[in-house]
Amino acid sequence: MLQSPGLLLLIVGSLLGVYFPLGRVAREAGVASLVWATLISIGAGAILLVWQVARRGPMPMTPQYLRYFAITGVVSYAIPNALIFAAIPHLGSGLTAMSFTLSPLMTVILSRLAGLRAPSLLEYCGIGLGFLGAMMVASGRGQVGQPAGWVWLLAGFCIPLSLAIGNVYRSLDWPADADPGWLAIGSHAVAAVILASAALLTDASFAALASVPWSAAAQALASAVMIVLFFQLQSIAGAVTVSQVGTVAAGVGILIGAALLGERYAGIVWAGVLVIAAALSLTILARTRELRRVA
Repeated sequence: MLQSPGLLLLIVGSLLGVYFPLGRVAREAGVASLVWATLISIGAGAILLVWQVARRGPMPMTPQYLRYFAITGVVSYAIPNALIFAAIPHLGSGLTAMSFTLSPLMTVILSRLAGLRAPSLLEYCGIGLGFLGAMMVASGRGQVGQPAGWVWLLAGFCIPLSLAIGNVYRSLDWPADADPGWLAIGSHAVAAVILASAALLTDASFAALASVPWSAAAQALASAVMIVLFFQLQSIAGAVTVSQVGTVAAGVGILIGAALLGERYAGIVWAGVLVIAAALSLTILARTRELRRVA
Protein backbone atom coordinates (compact mmCIF):
# COMPACT_ATOMS: atom_id res chain seq x y z
CA MET A 1 0.00 0.00 0.00
CA LEU A 2 1.24 3.50 -0.84
CA GLN A 3 2.68 5.45 2.10
CA SER A 4 3.42 8.86 0.52
CA PRO A 5 0.79 11.44 1.58
CA GLY A 6 1.61 13.70 -1.38
CA LEU A 7 1.26 10.93 -3.97
CA LEU A 8 -1.87 9.56 -2.33
CA LEU A 9 -3.37 13.05 -2.28
CA LEU A 10 -2.83 13.49 -6.01
CA ILE A 11 -4.14 10.03 -6.94
CA VAL A 12 -7.21 10.15 -4.71
CA GLY A 13 -8.04 13.71 -5.74
CA SER A 14 -7.73 12.89 -9.43
CA LEU A 15 -9.99 9.84 -9.10
CA LEU A 16 -12.53 11.91 -7.18
CA GLY A 17 -12.37 14.59 -9.87
CA VAL A 18 -13.59 12.04 -12.42
CA TYR A 19 -16.88 11.76 -10.49
CA PHE A 20 -18.15 15.13 -11.68
CA PRO A 21 -17.95 14.74 -15.48
CA LEU A 22 -19.16 11.13 -15.24
CA GLY A 23 -22.08 12.35 -13.13
CA ARG A 24 -22.97 14.91 -15.75
CA VAL A 25 -22.86 12.30 -18.53
CA ALA A 26 -25.19 10.08 -16.50
CA ARG A 27 -27.59 12.90 -15.74
CA GLU A 28 -27.81 13.89 -19.40
CA ALA A 29 -28.61 10.25 -20.23
CA GLY A 30 -31.57 10.35 -17.86
CA VAL A 31 -30.02 8.65 -14.82
CA ALA A 32 -31.46 10.09 -11.59
CA SER A 33 -28.93 11.63 -9.19
CA LEU A 34 -29.91 9.24 -6.38
CA VAL A 35 -29.43 6.24 -8.68
CA TRP A 36 -25.94 7.40 -9.67
CA ALA A 37 -24.98 8.08 -6.07
CA THR A 38 -26.22 4.58 -5.17
CA LEU A 39 -24.10 3.10 -7.96
CA ILE A 40 -20.97 4.63 -6.41
CA SER A 41 -21.54 2.98 -3.05
CA ILE A 42 -22.76 -0.37 -4.40
CA GLY A 43 -20.04 -0.55 -7.05
CA ALA A 44 -17.21 0.44 -4.76
CA GLY A 45 -18.45 -1.75 -1.92
CA ALA A 46 -18.97 -4.84 -4.09
CA ILE A 47 -15.58 -4.63 -5.81
CA LEU A 48 -13.76 -4.07 -2.53
CA LEU A 49 -15.71 -6.83 -0.78
CA VAL A 50 -14.58 -9.45 -3.29
CA TRP A 51 -10.98 -8.26 -2.92
CA GLN A 52 -11.07 -8.10 0.88
CA VAL A 53 -12.69 -11.51 1.39
CA ALA A 54 -10.09 -13.10 -0.87
CA ARG A 55 -7.19 -11.65 1.12
CA ARG A 56 -8.42 -10.84 4.62
CA GLY A 57 -11.33 -13.04 5.74
CA PRO A 58 -14.54 -11.88 7.48
CA MET A 59 -15.46 -8.25 8.14
CA PRO A 60 -15.06 -7.07 11.76
CA MET A 61 -18.49 -6.38 13.29
CA THR A 62 -17.77 -4.98 16.76
CA PRO A 63 -19.98 -2.16 18.13
CA GLN A 64 -17.29 0.42 17.33
CA TYR A 65 -17.01 -0.76 13.74
CA LEU A 66 -20.79 -0.73 13.30
CA ARG A 67 -21.00 2.80 14.72
CA TYR A 68 -18.18 3.89 12.45
CA PHE A 69 -19.85 2.35 9.38
CA ALA A 70 -23.18 4.01 10.15
CA ILE A 71 -21.96 7.55 10.85
CA THR A 72 -19.35 7.60 8.09
CA GLY A 73 -21.80 6.13 5.58
CA VAL A 74 -24.34 8.88 6.24
CA VAL A 75 -22.11 11.94 6.69
CA SER A 76 -19.26 11.16 4.29
CA TYR A 77 -21.12 9.40 1.46
CA ALA A 78 -24.93 9.39 1.47
CA ILE A 79 -25.47 13.11 2.09
CA PRO A 80 -22.63 14.63 0.01
CA ASN A 81 -23.03 12.24 -2.96
CA ALA A 82 -26.77 12.89 -3.15
CA LEU A 83 -26.10 16.64 -3.08
CA ILE A 84 -23.27 16.43 -5.63
CA PHE A 85 -25.25 14.72 -8.35
CA ALA A 86 -28.38 16.77 -7.68
CA ALA A 87 -26.35 19.99 -8.00
CA ILE A 88 -24.40 19.13 -11.17
CA PRO A 89 -27.29 19.97 -13.59
CA HIS A 90 -27.62 23.39 -11.95
CA LEU A 91 -23.98 24.27 -11.24
CA GLY A 92 -22.14 22.30 -13.93
CA SER A 93 -19.65 19.56 -13.15
CA GLY A 94 -16.80 22.03 -12.75
CA LEU A 95 -18.43 24.42 -10.29
CA THR A 96 -19.83 21.54 -8.25
CA ALA A 97 -16.30 20.15 -8.04
CA MET A 98 -15.07 23.54 -6.84
CA SER A 99 -17.33 23.35 -3.78
CA PHE A 100 -14.91 20.72 -2.46
CA THR A 101 -12.24 23.36 -2.02
CA LEU A 102 -14.11 24.71 1.00
CA SER A 103 -13.72 21.39 2.80
CA PRO A 104 -10.13 22.04 4.03
CA LEU A 105 -11.06 25.33 5.69
CA MET A 106 -14.10 23.79 7.37
CA THR A 107 -12.07 20.74 8.41
CA VAL A 108 -9.40 22.92 10.03
CA ILE A 109 -12.01 24.80 12.06
CA LEU A 110 -13.74 21.60 13.21
CA SER A 111 -10.40 19.88 13.87
CA ARG A 112 -9.25 22.67 16.16
CA LEU A 113 -12.58 22.59 18.01
CA ALA A 114 -12.17 18.82 18.43
CA GLY A 115 -8.59 19.15 19.70
CA LEU A 116 -6.95 17.35 16.76
CA ARG A 117 -3.54 18.15 15.25
CA ALA A 118 -3.04 21.83 14.48
CA PRO A 119 -1.87 22.52 10.92
CA SER A 120 1.52 24.15 10.42
CA LEU A 121 1.79 27.77 9.34
CA LEU A 122 2.56 26.64 5.79
CA GLU A 123 -0.56 24.45 5.76
CA TYR A 124 -2.65 27.36 6.99
CA CYS A 125 -1.25 29.44 4.12
CA GLY A 126 -2.17 26.69 1.65
CA ILE A 127 -5.68 26.36 3.06
CA GLY A 128 -6.20 30.12 3.00
CA LEU A 129 -4.94 30.35 -0.57
CA GLY A 130 -7.22 27.48 -1.57
CA PHE A 131 -10.18 29.28 -0.04
CA LEU A 132 -9.29 32.43 -1.99
CA GLY A 133 -9.16 30.39 -5.19
CA ALA A 134 -12.55 28.85 -4.40
CA MET A 135 -14.07 32.28 -3.88
CA MET A 136 -12.68 33.41 -7.23
CA VAL A 137 -14.26 30.41 -8.92
CA ALA A 138 -17.57 30.86 -7.11
CA SER A 139 -17.67 34.52 -8.17
CA GLY A 140 -18.00 33.28 -11.75
CA ARG A 141 -21.36 31.77 -10.73
CA GLY A 142 -21.27 28.79 -13.03
CA GLN A 143 -20.72 28.39 -16.74
CA VAL A 144 -20.63 31.34 -19.13
CA GLY A 145 -24.22 32.18 -20.08
CA GLN A 146 -25.63 29.80 -17.43
CA PRO A 147 -25.50 31.55 -14.04
CA ALA A 148 -26.28 29.32 -11.07
CA GLY A 149 -29.14 30.05 -8.67
CA TRP A 150 -28.30 30.91 -5.08
CA VAL A 151 -30.32 27.95 -3.76
CA TRP A 152 -28.02 25.57 -5.62
CA LEU A 153 -24.95 27.50 -4.56
CA LEU A 154 -26.13 26.99 -0.97
CA ALA A 155 -26.61 23.27 -1.66
CA GLY A 156 -23.06 23.24 -3.01
CA PHE A 157 -21.89 24.83 0.25
CA CYS A 158 -23.46 21.96 2.24
CA ILE A 159 -21.30 19.42 0.37
CA PRO A 160 -17.95 20.48 1.91
CA LEU A 161 -19.60 21.02 5.31
CA SER A 162 -20.77 17.41 5.38
CA LEU A 163 -17.38 16.22 4.15
CA ALA A 164 -15.57 18.23 6.83
CA ILE A 165 -17.73 16.73 9.58
CA GLY A 166 -16.93 13.28 8.18
CA ASN A 167 -13.19 14.01 8.02
CA VAL A 168 -13.05 14.94 11.67
CA TYR A 169 -15.33 12.14 12.84
CA ARG A 170 -13.27 9.47 11.09
CA SER A 171 -10.12 10.67 12.86
CA LEU A 172 -11.80 10.80 16.26
CA ASP A 173 -13.41 7.36 16.07
CA TRP A 174 -10.91 5.42 13.89
CA PRO A 175 -10.83 1.81 15.22
CA ALA A 176 -7.43 0.68 16.50
CA ASP A 177 -5.37 -1.20 13.90
CA ALA A 178 -8.27 -1.01 11.44
CA ASP A 179 -7.92 -2.21 7.85
CA PRO A 180 -8.90 0.75 5.58
CA GLY A 181 -10.53 -1.68 3.14
CA TRP A 182 -13.07 -2.92 5.69
CA LEU A 183 -13.83 0.61 6.86
CA ALA A 184 -14.56 1.60 3.26
CA ILE A 185 -16.77 -1.44 2.59
CA GLY A 186 -18.87 -1.08 5.73
CA SER A 187 -19.36 2.66 5.26
CA HIS A 188 -20.39 2.28 1.63
CA ALA A 189 -22.78 -0.54 2.52
CA VAL A 190 -24.65 1.81 4.86
CA ALA A 191 -24.65 4.60 2.26
CA ALA A 192 -25.89 2.20 -0.45
CA VAL A 193 -28.88 1.12 1.67
CA ILE A 194 -29.85 4.73 2.42
CA LEU A 195 -29.41 5.99 -1.13
CA ALA A 196 -31.14 2.98 -2.74
CA SER A 197 -34.09 3.37 -0.38
CA ALA A 198 -34.37 7.06 -1.20
CA ALA A 199 -34.17 6.30 -4.92
CA LEU A 200 -36.94 3.70 -4.69
CA LEU A 201 -39.15 6.01 -2.64
CA THR A 202 -38.85 8.68 -5.35
CA ASP A 203 -39.54 6.12 -8.13
CA ALA A 204 -36.10 6.66 -9.67
CA SER A 205 -35.32 4.02 -12.30
CA PHE A 206 -32.19 1.89 -11.96
CA ALA A 207 -32.84 0.59 -15.49
CA ALA A 208 -31.55 3.93 -16.81
CA LEU A 209 -28.01 2.78 -15.94
CA ALA A 210 -28.16 0.51 -18.99
CA SER A 211 -27.97 3.60 -21.20
CA VAL A 212 -24.47 4.46 -19.92
CA PRO A 213 -22.80 1.09 -19.25
CA TRP A 214 -19.22 2.25 -19.80
CA SER A 215 -19.64 5.36 -17.68
CA ALA A 216 -21.24 3.25 -14.93
CA ALA A 217 -18.40 0.73 -15.02
CA ALA A 218 -15.79 3.51 -14.98
CA GLN A 219 -17.54 5.16 -12.03
CA ALA A 220 -17.70 1.93 -10.01
CA LEU A 221 -14.04 1.12 -10.64
CA ALA A 222 -12.84 4.65 -9.92
CA SER A 223 -14.89 4.66 -6.71
CA ALA A 224 -13.43 1.37 -5.50
CA VAL A 225 -9.81 2.39 -6.06
CA MET A 226 -10.34 5.92 -4.77
CA ILE A 227 -12.06 5.00 -1.54
CA VAL A 228 -9.52 2.47 -0.29
CA LEU A 229 -6.67 4.90 -1.02
CA PHE A 230 -8.71 7.65 0.63
CA PHE A 231 -8.91 5.69 3.87
CA GLN A 232 -5.21 4.88 3.59
CA LEU A 233 -4.46 8.60 3.26
CA GLN A 234 -6.56 9.40 6.32
CA SER A 235 -4.84 6.71 8.38
CA ILE A 236 -1.35 8.10 7.75
CA ALA A 237 -1.99 11.84 7.31
CA GLY A 238 -5.08 12.81 9.31
CA ALA A 239 -8.24 14.83 8.76
CA VAL A 240 -6.73 18.12 7.60
CA THR A 241 -4.55 16.57 4.91
CA VAL A 242 -7.29 14.28 3.63
CA SER A 243 -9.59 17.28 3.25
CA GLN A 244 -7.21 18.60 0.57
CA VAL A 245 -8.40 15.79 -1.73
CA GLY A 246 -11.26 18.06 -2.73
CA THR A 247 -8.83 20.71 -3.95
CA VAL A 248 -7.26 18.28 -6.40
CA ALA A 249 -10.68 16.97 -7.43
CA ALA A 250 -11.91 20.49 -8.10
CA GLY A 251 -9.13 21.26 -10.54
CA VAL A 252 -9.53 17.91 -12.32
CA GLY A 253 -13.31 18.39 -12.54
CA ILE A 254 -12.95 21.84 -14.09
CA LEU A 255 -10.34 20.65 -16.60
CA ILE A 256 -12.34 17.59 -17.72
CA GLY A 257 -15.56 19.59 -17.90
CA ALA A 258 -13.90 22.15 -20.18
CA ALA A 259 -11.84 19.73 -22.28
CA LEU A 260 -14.36 16.93 -22.84
CA LEU A 261 -17.84 18.26 -22.03
CA GLY A 262 -17.70 21.71 -23.59
CA GLU A 263 -18.22 23.62 -20.34
CA ARG A 264 -17.10 27.25 -20.63
CA TYR A 265 -15.91 29.37 -17.71
CA ALA A 266 -15.00 33.00 -17.23
CA GLY A 267 -11.40 34.12 -16.81
CA ILE A 268 -11.85 34.58 -13.05
CA VAL A 269 -12.64 30.86 -12.77
CA TRP A 270 -9.40 29.85 -14.50
CA ALA A 271 -7.45 32.30 -12.35
CA GLY A 272 -9.02 30.64 -9.32
CA VAL A 273 -7.91 27.22 -10.57
CA LEU A 274 -4.31 28.45 -10.76
CA VAL A 275 -4.52 29.86 -7.23
CA ILE A 276 -5.87 26.51 -6.00
CA ALA A 277 -2.98 24.69 -7.69
CA ALA A 278 -0.54 26.94 -5.82
CA ALA A 279 -2.41 26.26 -2.59
CA LEU A 280 -2.15 22.52 -3.12
CA SER A 281 1.60 22.82 -3.67
CA LEU A 282 1.98 24.59 -0.34
CA THR A 283 -0.04 21.90 1.43
CA ILE A 284 2.00 19.04 -0.02
CA LEU A 285 5.23 20.87 0.83
CA ALA A 286 4.07 21.38 4.42
CA ARG A 287 3.21 17.72 4.94
CA THR A 288 6.47 16.59 3.33
CA ARG A 289 8.49 18.80 5.68
CA GLU A 290 6.55 17.57 8.71
CA LEU A 291 7.06 13.91 7.83
CA ARG A 292 10.80 14.51 7.34
CA ARG A 293 11.02 16.09 10.80
CA VAL A 294 9.19 13.14 12.37
CA ALA A 295 11.47 10.66 10.57
